[in-house]
Amino acid sequence: MKVSIRLPQPPTRDYEIEIGDLPEIVIEGKALVVTNPKVAGLHLARLLGRLRADELYVVTVPDGENHKNMATIEMILDRCFEHRLDRKSTLVAFGGGVIGDMTGFAASIFQRGIGFVQVPTTLLSQVDASVGGKTGINNRFGKNLVGAFHQPKAVYIDTHWLKTLPKREFAAGVAEIVKMAVMFDADFFDWLERNDLHEEENLKEAIRRSVEIKAWVVNQDETEKGIRAVLNYGHTFAHVIENESGYGRYLHGEAVAIGMIMANRLALQNGLFDAQSAERVKALLARYGLPTDYEIADTEAFYDHFFLDKKSQNNRLTFIVPETLGKYRFLQDPEKERVMAVLETFKRGA
Repeated sequence: MKVSIRLPQPPTRDYEIEIGDLPEIVIEGKALVVTNPKVAGLHLARLLGRLRADELYVVTVPDGENHKNMATIEMILDRCFEHRLDRKSTLVAFGGGVIGDMTGFAASIFQRGIGFVQVPTTLLSQVDASVGGKTGINNRFGKNLVGAFHQPKAVYIDTHWLKTLPKREFAAGVAEIVKMAVMFDADFFDWLERNDLHEEENLKEAIRRSVEIKAWVVNQDETEKGIRAVLNYGHTFAHVIENESGYGRYLHGEAVAIGMIMANRLALQNGLFDAQSAERVKALLARYGLPTDYEIADTEAFYDHFFLDKKSQNNRLTFIVPETLGKYRFLQDPEKERVMAVLETFKRGA
């Protein structure tokens, strides 16, 4: 099946998200596949068997969120120059969200912008990160603070890659699926409670529904001026958790799961959401082995880090929280005391 991204002018930026068995991908000109050692060892031969280009090259970069930085971007760009890629060349992101974000960012700045294609191999990247054109890297100040909006030419989602996905990586993707449901679709959340995503047909249905939600949001708000910011539910907290833990202790989806629990408590603290719904969200996340607790060593430092978040403006914070299941609220500049009260419930020894 196909899900369409239809963006404002020019119409040449429209593209399709193909869900199903990986088709033959034909690229005009040169192509450079960007991947990591783990994905390459498991799946690169299958991809190359279905990829056609005038000249085809591969660059393997270090794996992990802690390598999502400018040094790795330089490595990708060096290969682009060494193989004499030009403005008609294409980068192919073959991996999870880290690979997709870095490949897209490299494509956005190489010769002021070339095309790239997403072939996501993790559940998290299939349902969220590969769709919508957000690209970027981390630095010492925080996550994804350097980047660009640069839409792919196409996205190919094939559940075949997920057969070798570790349990934690699978669960991390489930967190992003739950995020979509809590924010936009109460019926989808009910469906997730009733169905096991370890079953192939259920998984395909969850991917389809998540991608349709993401595409619907991106079609309305490509550059996150409004509704697209809702997809950051849980992320304001999660990005601090990832930064504090050095991008090594938690997978992104695991940090998002904790972030959603924190956001739900903030909603309750401000008279939104309800305790029963918050418990339902927590139980659904816990069913897949996702963490739902975190020990904050210094609540003031945690709070101060919020101001590096991209949604903070003029030293005013904005949190995305649920009002009810399937309905969101922008919580603008909440009282510090209420935010701190939530953080204190996660303080070490509390």
